[in-house]
Amino acid sequence: MSVRYPRPLRPGDRVAVTSPSSGVPDRLRERLHVAVRDVEALGYEVVLGECMDGSGHISAPAAARAEELTRMLTDPGIAAVVPPWGGELAVDLVPLLDWDRLRDAEPTWLVGFSDMSTLMTPLTLLTGTATLHGNNLMDTPYRTPAGLVSWLDIVSAPRGHRFTQVPPGRHRSTGWDDYALHPEVRECTLDAPGTWTRLDASGDLEVGGRLIGGCVETLCSLTGSGFLDTSAFARAEAPEGLLVYVEACGDDAFAICRNLHGMRLAGFFDAANAVLVGRTSAPDTPSLTQHQAVLDALGPLNVPIVADVECGHVPPYMPIVNGAHGRLVHTSTRSELTQSLI
Repeated sequence: MSVRYPRPLRPGDRVAVTSPSSGVPDRLRERLHVAVRDVEALGYEVVLGECMDGSGHISAPAAARAEELTRMLTDPGIAAVVPPWGGELAVDLVPLLDWDRLRDAEPTWLVGFSDMSTLMTPLTLLTGTATLHGNNLMDTPYRTPAGLVSWLDIVSAPRGHRFTQVPPGRHRSTGWDDYALHPEVRECTLDAPGTWTRLDASGDLEVGGRLIGGCVETLCSLTGSGFLDTSAFARAEAPEGLLVYVEACGDDAFAICRNLHGMRLAGFFDAANAVLVGRTSAPDTPSLTQHQAVLDALGPLNVPIVADVECGHVPPYMPIVNGAHGRLVHTSTRSELTQSLI
């Protein structure tokens, strides 16, 4: 098995929208329409699925969500699938997806983050299909900060393309935009300075490997199952090792520490040459910070750990391709992640 990259999108291609986890409530529908119009303005045709109901915590029964996602990912007329956003319970789709059918189909870009990690990371690990962590559809109207790229840039890039992203040096300190009041907001508030932080040691760092990872709170639910076997993926695709990235959505430092310990004990980080940790607004506890939680759980790996990377729930968003070859550089004067679609 070798990493399978979906073909690059061209004008006229179809982009499908479905909600494998949470749908879109009526009060936020206008934001959905704004995002759809932005994708259409690039020349793509947007197709909305049936699983979009936002009146509850899931958009449809699990069987319906699994069927729609599988159908979209195996339809040769669809070039990319993107959710409006994440949610809470995509894990109920994992045993219902037709993994053999997904493995046999021509690869299609699957995009998103948060609860989408529950599906995208296993898709890459089990089928070798590259998936794209970063920018859900509702984030699409935001103008991309200097130094970063958008998911639309990546899905239209040719096989073999290499792109380097650098931290813009600012992030959003608190809160989220109210899409009900401001559905057309396009400027992502970046009101606080912040750079990457090496947690394990000091000194310059340059390290490479295949990229794999996602959201701690959702991936931990697959710990110990056959859906999160990074070691088998590394043996098949990355004899040089992995660059593993993780990010916390909202759990406090104790919960994140426990979850990371469990993932480490289950072997999720065994092939890691380094770990990237997304910047988070999740709470510390009086005796344990989020940084300390990471070190407590992952320090025994004895690999470099770089935190406050723009790959999590704190805007801005730095897309990362699961399966791409990555090169991480972090020095006193330079921080960057280069990804190669090879």
